[in-house]
Amino acid sequence: MTTNSNSKFISRRTAWILLAIVVLAGLAIVMMPVWIIQPFKPQTPRGLAISFFFRRWSPLVTVVALVASLILIAKLWLGSRWWRKGILVIAIIPLIAATWFARQNHFEWMFHPLANSTYAKANDAPFVGDSDMVMSVEQNGEAVAYPIRLMAYHHVIQDTVGGTPIVATY
Repeated sequence: MTTNSNSKFISRRTAWILLAIVVLAGLAIVMMPVWIIQPFKPQTPRGLAISFFFRRWSPLVTVVALVASLILIAKLWLGSRWWRKGILVIAIIPLIAATWFARQNHFEWMFHPLANSTYAKANDAPFVGDSDMVMSVEQNGEAVAYPIRLMAYHHVIQDTVGGTPIVATY
């Protein structure tokens, strides 16, 4: 009677396939929100919900994927030739990067506030047309307007209007 030892529980081929699936799943859960929410690309409520769902679960999923990958790599490491060990190392690097990236707020990287904005009077701003839509704020007798076309990339602007600090968002 033969018994299966723990190291022979799954075949090497199955371990390689599982490793590829785990690494791809770890990368996908981090990259999907970045792909769905892009500046200058139309977004749907469903797409945003999916993106935020992935964003919420990506820190946990990437840690589980990293641990599972390390277990699979440990199984595959022994008995592998040098070039296969190299492939194992190369396979884990993107997953380590995804695990780190899952803990970053990449939405802030994509939609960062306009840090050093400068303002001009309407007559001195030839880049703003009469038909351009603007967001306007009036506070304590001071009025400002932010062209939507220019806000579309940054989505957030910090300003002081009438002595009051504000954050305008689009």
